[in-house]
Amino acid sequence: MPGIDKLPIEETLEDSPQTRSLLGVFEEDTAAISSYFSQLFKAMQRIYDAQNELSAATHLTSKLLKDYEKQRFPLGGDDEVMSSTLQQFSKVIDELSSCHAVLSTQLADAMMFPITQFQERDLKEIAILKEVFQIASDDHDTAINRYSRLSKRKENEKVKNEVMEDVYTSRKKQHETIMHYFASLNMLQYKKKIALLEPLLGYMQAQISFFKLGSENLTQQWEEFLTNIGTSVQNVRREMDSDADATEQTIQDLKVASDLLYMPDPDPSDIPVNRNLTRKAGYLNIRNKTGLVSSTWDRQYFFTQGGNLMSQSRGDVAGGLVMDIDNCSVMAVDCEDRRFCFQITAFDGKKAVILQAESRKDCEEWIATINNISKRIYLSENPEEIAARVNQSALEAVTPSPSFQQRHESFRPSTQGRPKTARSGSQCSAGSESPALSSLSLDSLVAPDTPIQFDIISPVSEEHTSQAKSGTQGRRTNPFGESGGSKSEESEDSILHQLFIVRFLGSMEVKATESADVIYETMRQILAARAIHNIFRMTESHLLVTCECLKLIDPQTQVTRLRFPLSSVVLCASHQENKRLFGFVLKTAGGRVDGRPVTVCYVFESNNDGEKICDSVGLAKQIALHSEMDRKATQKQKEMDKAKEKQQEELHKQKQIEKDLEEQSRLIAASSRPSQPAADGQFLVLSNSQSEDSDAGEEGQKKGESEA
Repeated sequence: MPGIDKLPIEETLEDSPQTRSLLGVFEEDTAAISSYFSQLFKAMQRIYDAQNELSAATHLTSKLLKDYEKQRFPLGGDDEVMSSTLQQFSKVIDELSSCHAVLSTQLADAMMFPITQFQERDLKEIAILKEVFQIASDDHDTAINRYSRLSKRKENEKVKNEVMEDVYTSRKKQHETIMHYFASLNMLQYKKKIALLEPLLGYMQAQISFFKLGSENLTQQWEEFLTNIGTSVQNVRREMDSDADATEQTIQDLKVASDLLYMPDPDPSDIPVNRNLTRKAGYLNIRNKTGLVSSTWDRQYFFTQGGNLMSQSRGDVAGGLVMDIDNCSVMAVDCEDRRFCFQITAFDGKKAVILQAESRKDCEEWIATINNISKRIYLSENPEEIAARVNQSALEAVTPSPSFQQRHESFRPSTQGRPKTARSGSQCSAGSESPALSSLSLDSLVAPDTPIQFDIISPVSEEHTSQAKSGTQGRRTNPFGESGGSKSEESEDSILHQLFIVRFLGSMEVKATESADVIYETMRQILAARAIHNIFRMTESHLLVTCECLKLIDPQTQVTRLRFPLSSVVLCASHQENKRLFGFVLKTAGGRVDGRPVTVCYVFESNNDGEKICDSVGLAKQIALHSEMDRKATQKQKEMDKAKEKQQEELHKQKQIEKDLEEQSRLIAASSRPSQPAADGQFLVLSNSQSEDSDAGEEGQKKGESEA
């Protein structure tokens, strides 16, 4: 298996913020491991407890193994090997999910014992070590603060020895605790594999031996795989034992080598002062004024970076600038009855900081290092070179740097075969444009004579503007051709509602909409214009993505600043290097004099990944497309049903007419038969009413035949 990521035990004594940050990553990984193993333990417990639910519990275990590759372990260097191995396990466990009983004793010995031991022994041990380490760290900080407050004028040898002994004891305790804590976290990476693979191996062996699934196909298919996994577990265990021995030896060596470093102010004869340093880092106390005569001292981690002095507190991701130490002055000072203090003063004398080192050695090394850095830049430069460098810096402050131009060189399409043209009417340029900007302008992507809008302005077209003037006065026209009163609010039942925090950088009218190059070119020109004219103000908004539209909402008043129908978004892409930049191209409903639709590219900066926002917009368009297709299919089905109902109604009417005609024909035939004599020799005489009915029947029949 690949190598294991480890915490550097050699850096535990320094206890730098970088080491603490790396420790935080391992602690997050431990929490993720605990969470994942808790789920896996519950799944295996269900297998052991409920024999009747064996199939369901086995399926859950298989699912958890399949989801291992989706787990976000901060230290997941061997995820590919583990994922492929667990995928194989998930397949065979899924095949065995049809079994309904399992031998409880075998499962208890081979499956439940290793994972229970891992949870109750290994994870709890790390939790206890974490608490002990926190206590030792707090004790060490308390001892350091007490040591830092030792009086320089009124030195009490007894108190001094007591305080130094306290610092020695607390520092040694902290060092030993953190070394064992780091070693346990490193060992957890091995134990995690063992605790994950060993129960699964025992589970498979118990299943095969109990259910007699030793058919040739199953045995030949999986026996070799299980043997390989068993060998792999043994290799990991041997590697862990070897690493544990090496780690223990390293701890012992570091304890012996670091014994002199535990003392805050060692004897200079034991550890000589190095006055040739050009870089230094370590903890210092900085004096902060809280009033005219009062001040506080804060302990921070200081380090030099180039010609700057940086500081970083515990928990901070990166350091912050304290002051520029180029050509500065530094000297030892007496401050508030504290020992080992020195002051750094800027070259112009406007800023000074007072720092306190832990020992005389550190104080002298800091002073020597800052002096070396302060004088290093000017040793090899003559006045002409310094003046040329200053002029170059001033020139770069008002013109785009070559690195900026090279960074966006990949955004340009091929310009072979056509002359280079420059935008002649840019409203962002003051005076004549520089050659760099002229070469960056591409008329094939961005419309010429187009100003850059740095504020959010609704792109109202001329057509809608004229309609607004001729129609309702004072009413804002929708630039996308939608009626203002038809839909004031979006439907609440929209499937997609995603909110992002964005900052508007600018917008320009563009020509092409076939590829993302137009967005890259627009980003380049907007960023170049902002850099040239020192425009740093950006309008922050909330971008709401729904299945109907995109909204820019004021975060303070919750008023919609802009609304873009989703159908008008023709292109969306994020920056190839700076993923926080993204843009989208809109095609408005209005047009110019030539009737061509106006196409505008909007560029934003987000707190999130720009690709996520573009994916969200693409998902919204897909949902809208499927909804429109479903609506059309439903409407077509309704039309077909309506036509079918109309056809059935016409057929029913035709049958009713035929039935009426048949009834009338029967009545006419009955009335047209001759009169028959009665039995007594007399004739039946029809009454006047009967004769009238007969005549009416004949007339109706004739009328029906004529109509037919």
